[in-house]
Amino acid sequence: MKVIPAIDIKDGRCVRLFKGRFDDVTEYAFDPAELASRYRDLGARWIHCVDLDGARRGRAGNLEQIGRIVAAIDGGVQVGGGIRDDADIVRLLDMGIDRVVVGSVAVEQPAMAGAWLREIGTERIVLALDVKFEGEDATPVLVSRGWTEASRTSLWEALDRFAADGLRHVLCTDIGRDGAMTGPAVELYSQCARRYPDIRFQASGGVRHARDLAALSDAGAAAAIVGKALLDGRITDEELQPFLRNA
Repeated sequence: MKVIPAIDIKDGRCVRLFKGRFDDVTEYAFDPAELASRYRDLGARWIHCVDLDGARRGRAGNLEQIGRIVAAIDGGVQVGGGIRDDADIVRLLDMGIDRVVVGSVAVEQPAMAGAWLREIGTERIVLALDVKFEGEDATPVLVSRGWTEASRTSLWEALDRFAADGLRHVLCTDIGRDGAMTGPAVELYSQCARRYPDIRFQASGGVRHARDLAALSDAGAAAAIVGKALLDGRITDEELQPFLRNA
């Protein structure tokens, strides 16, 4: 399993949200491009960037900062937030983005997302299937629009649907754990890996320390998206190295 450092950008600044809430923001005194360069120097092959303004408003809001990140490191950038149509994808790919992370469209317009997988390619499109748990059986249900709207579609229904389109990469966030430092939803990712062995799952939300990374690796996650634990120094460079060397 590899670690993919996360850089969330709001109003041009590096931030973290608590459980995806835009009214609970922690701002960090890091330049996004310089932070990406630091992670690359440590050995990270991929950087995960989120345009939070884009996710909230439905249109790109931090293209300048994203462009600076692309210029600062040599490949291995995936970007999500505010991607709603073909033009958004083309714009990002033309900027040099390697993978485009599609969230709300996958939930609200699955036929369009499926077409992107088939036409643009399963190595260029990552579906962000973010969930909250509902009901007595704690079914993982998809959310969209910057996690502000819940759907009636379960994670399993969505994965069944997109597997037919050749889906290869899924970023799955348990939104109740994102930025909360409560530990990742290890059992969720274990179920994902068992049910869909041909899909590479990027686990996101709740990582506190290196032991959580080991648990996610044992669960079968292909990658762990880590933001706050790195920004706050809860995972040291030495602890991070095995998950970068094995990437």
